[in-house]
Amino acid sequence: MSRFAQVIVLAPYADEVMKPLTQPDDSRSWEGHFEQLDLFVGAWVIEFERVRPRSGLLRHLESLAWLYPESVQVLIHDEDDHCFGLWMMRDGVLAEQPLPDHRRLHGPALGTGEYPPDPGVLWRTETPMPTGFSTARQDIRPAW
Repeated sequence: MSRFAQVIVLAPYADEVMKPLTQPDDSRSWEGHFEQLDLFVGAWVIEFERVRPRSGLLRHLESLAWLYPESVQVLIHDEDDHCFGLWMMRDGVLAEQPLPDHRRLHGPALGTGEYPPDPGVLWRTETPMPTGFSTARQDIRPAW
């Protein structure tokens, strides 16, 4: 399944924490590696071309020894999203934060382990909901 997505990690004073993620590592559940962005705050970006290679990324980021976990921000933009979604660390878990005038919609679960879980789409509330979509998570497996 093709579904491009960009992920940006913003984390102050996290160069040492993120350094291993800038190198290829076949032992990770997700594929690829981050590139550092030249900004005043620590910032790294990765792009995925398909859904399957990104599975487990958020759990991996949660497991890292962040100096300031409350300041870690993960921005995710899937190709069908209307804007970047925001995940922040709460009680040791990266949780999506609600954005004004947007909602995450989910299509029907495929019901088989053959396909990776679908992350849904971040949709403007003023835009009609597409047929077959719901605000309830229909596939309980974590998409990231």
